[in-house]
Amino acid sequence: MNSIKRLFLQIKIIANWKRLVFKCLLLMICVFITSMQPALAGMKDDRYEGNIFVVFAGNGSLVPPRQTLAQTLAQHKPAILAFYVDDSKDCKQYAVYISQTQAFYGRGAEIIPINVDTIPSKENYEPTEPGYYYSGVVPQVVLFDQSGKVIMNKKGQVPFEEIDDKFREVFDLLPRDQSIEFKQRSFNEYSSELSQ
Repeated sequence: MNSIKRLFLQIKIIANWKRLVFKCLLLMICVFITSMQPALAGMKDDRYEGNIFVVFAGNGSLVPPRQTLAQTLAQHKPAILAFYVDDSKDCKQYAVYISQTQAFYGRGAEIIPINVDTIPSKENYEPTEPGYYYSGVVPQVVLFDQSGKVIMNKKGQVPFEEIDDKFREVFDLLPRDQSIEFKQRSFNEYSSELSQ
């Protein structure tokens, strides 16, 4: 009988330890969850949340750039330099416009975002280096035509329409007010035209 009591007592002690360990783990998980800070990325603050083109413009294809400025100029390709920093609210808001520019001109022109923190500190820069064109303010946009001539160098948030007007001149396109608005047809319209 003593052995049965002892066995029953051991089982009860083990069960109490399991409950105690379970309660401690549950308490630790609850404390961990309640102490976590929410991940908030804001366009209207000067905090670093990651690369602005990935986080705010939803376009990770811009960084790192496909080509350097020197490579682009050597190929006689139009280009846009977009100077930025990742912890500036103005740059965060402007990243959407640079992404929009890539959507329209990404095949014909090279879009080169330059994080100013990565520009090496030197006395003099060559005209094929981004530091040559940087004026100390972000955001800053510099547009080049096919010959490598600067056709726009503006500080601040330059509206997409201004960039669009300059690229229309470079690519010899009709002005915006004279061009036909591009409308994507629905799938059904397209299919019905093919069947006729």
